Amino acid sequence: MTLMTAQLTRPATAATARKPPASRRARGRRQDHPAWFLVPALIVLVVFFFVPTIFNFVYAFTNWSSFHSDISFVGLENFTSLFSNGSLLKDLRITLIYAILVAIFQNLFGLVLALVLERDTRVNRFARVAFFVPVVMSALAVGYIFQALLKPEGGLNQILSFFTGQHITIAWLGSTTWTLVVVALIHAWKWMGLSMLIYLAGLKTINEDILEAARLDGASWWTTLRTIRFPLLAPAVTFNVATALLGSMNGFDIVQATTGGGPGGTTELLNIFIFRTFGQGLFAQATTMSLSLFLMVTILAFPVIYFLRRRESVL
Repeated sequence: MTLMTAQLTRPATAATARKPPASRRARGRRQDHPAWFLVPALIVLVVFFFVPTIFNFVYAFTNWSSFHSDISFVGLENFTSLFSNGSLLKDLRITLIYAILVAIFQNLFGLVLALVLERDTRVNRFARVAFFVPVVMSALAVGYIFQALLKPEGGLNQILSFFTGQHITIAWLGSTTWTLVVVALIHAWKWMGLSMLIYLAGLKTINEDILEAARLDGASWWTTLRTIRFPLLAPAVTFNVATALLGSMNGFDIVQATTGGGPGGTTELLNIFIFRTFGQGLFAQATTMSLSLFLMVTILAFPVIYFLRRRESVL
């Protein structure tokens, strides 16, 4: 019996002896995914992001344009000329207001849609897909569609004329006061489906037992939303606000397709100004504007993200 036990345990002991140590196994697993797999992605990142960013800083201090045969260093001349005429500051202000409006509208629409379509019914699933369709559409196509709808003789006025019985010719994109708000609403309409999905994902992660306990304590739907559900949506709010701010600060296509920066330059975002300046052959000035936009995004957007992340940790 003892001999049989020794024969049965000997192979196991040999297998244990042949088994490599844990550190060697971990090293082998790391070698299955070597770091040089990252090289293609790093090459693309360096060539198409870091190098243009570095040249953006360099050319902003030169006289690079189609009117000069050579490129020479001019120091801060581009910055002083752009800030002195007031156009750059005006477009920066318009871009900032546009970004704030888009962030408010997009998150408001997305949160309302998420609350309305939260239940998993067949109708709600179809509605979610319908509201997400604009996200995958071309931004230029969306802009041109709304331009056709909002013209004085466009589809919206014709619908209003049909229901009111009067001939309505409102220039929805012709007001120097409200056109920026209208364009921000169009931008928010295009991307509200993405915010809706993020908020829906956040709502699905909330423990139903917590909500049931609140209902048993007599909390109304609004009290539950205000004190429990919305605070637990803090990560979703951070993501949606950050993406809305960063995306709208770099906005171009929707505004270019709907108003082209008009009327009277009231919707001229900085990217539209950069596009026009570059088209005039003033490459260094356009580069200076893009650098100013980069600095504005860095100075304004990242503190907002930091504040929202701190709010997550507090909640």
